[in-house]
Amino acid sequence: MKVITNSLRHFIKLETSSSIILFVVSIVAIIWANSSYGYLYEELWNHKFTIGFADTEFHLSKRLILWINDGLMAIFFFVIGLEVKREILVGELTTVRKASLPIFAAIGGMLFPVLFFLLLNDGKVGNDGWGIPMATDIAFTLGILKILGKRVPLGLKIFLTAFAIVDDIGAVLVIAVFYSANIQWDLISYAMLIYAVLAFLSYRRIYSMYLYFLVGFIIWILFLKSGIHPTIAGILMAFTIPINRKVDLSKYLKLVYLQLAVFKDKKSNSKVLMSHEQMQAIDTLESINDSVHSPLQHLEHTLHGWVSYIIMPIFALANAGVVISFSGLEGVSHVSLNIAIALVLGNAIGIMLMSYIGVKLKLADLPEGVNFKSLFGVSLLGGLGFTMSLFIANLAFSDQNLIMASKMGIIIGSLIAGILGYLILRFSLKTKS
Repeated sequence: MKVITNSLRHFIKLETSSSIILFVVSIVAIIWANSSYGYLYEELWNHKFTIGFADTEFHLSKRLILWINDGLMAIFFFVIGLEVKREILVGELTTVRKASLPIFAAIGGMLFPVLFFLLLNDGKVGNDGWGIPMATDIAFTLGILKILGKRVPLGLKIFLTAFAIVDDIGAVLVIAVFYSANIQWDLISYAMLIYAVLAFLSYRRIYSMYLYFLVGFIIWILFLKSGIHPTIAGILMAFTIPINRKVDLSKYLKLVYLQLAVFKDKKSNSKVLMSHEQMQAIDTLESINDSVHSPLQHLEHTLHGWVSYIIMPIFALANAGVVISFSGLEGVSHVSLNIAIALVLGNAIGIMLMSYIGVKLKLADLPEGVNFKSLFGVSLLGGLGFTMSLFIANLAFSDQNLIMASKMGIIIGSLIAGILGYLILRFSLKTKS
């Protein structure tokens, strides 16, 4: 349990610190898009980049923003997949009892925002954006909890993390089922056949990072060409990464002590160079260290910093640049308002109501140190959709006016949800000395 808690603490620390960078980058994007240099912002992200040989079939040519949304975000979803697998196997989602409250909350946080949006939109243009308000941005929500300091109980942070992970699973399913079009099932069949071979290797605990990367890239290409959003390939690949170590900890300690003994027994004649036996011991230690790593935990640890500090800020810079104006949005401005309301009220009511029902029916327990007032504050924070909502907006619409209207609604709704959630938590949580 201590290992799991430490893992969660590390995850939370990464997310909260990266939220500051994400916030600054988002502000920069908005200012840039609304400045006199806004045309440079558009030109940059719409510039075409080609990988491969342009005059042959062996090339990919896409706008820079699509390389980010289809390529870099596949790595983001890969890390989400690793987190989901870890939580299901050894974390906060291992049993129905432990997972029940986050599941109840996530169902409310997905269902009610969708219902609010569809009722408010009432069949008008923009109905395809119903999935936009159902997403939660974990980096910003944990960042707000960080601002509140020690008064926030660990149980509330763990609940929010588990809830956001379940919410991400729902968002991924929605993207795969509802926001993929013109699917070429033959390419999907090839991808799943290759994936089945990889899954079998994982089951047999045969793992090579380089092999998995190469095969993962092929699967990503097939998904990209098939019509299903390629980020789904990232999630699927994560579930093939083994979680078991090749060497258990007790055996690891014995092997390490055995190699370290060489440095006691064999002394080098040189003050600078090691003996041959000591060099061999160092090589053996490196091999043992590689074996004791869980491939899943090692990849999650390695990639999480890249995702939090580089990939997500790049995504925010490319997608958050909204021109703050309703002048060019005649006929679609209602989409902004509906998304904002669905984000704030849909999430607040849905998450709180479903959590309350789960607890009162004795199907779920409140985390230690958490009451319904603080839970309502977190329910409001669930309306802080931002990065995930921006991502779905790009999938839902092809019309630029609808995309811009959606982005305005996301920013306004997320801002209101963040402020209200912070204020309620600020006055509902007791200060710790």
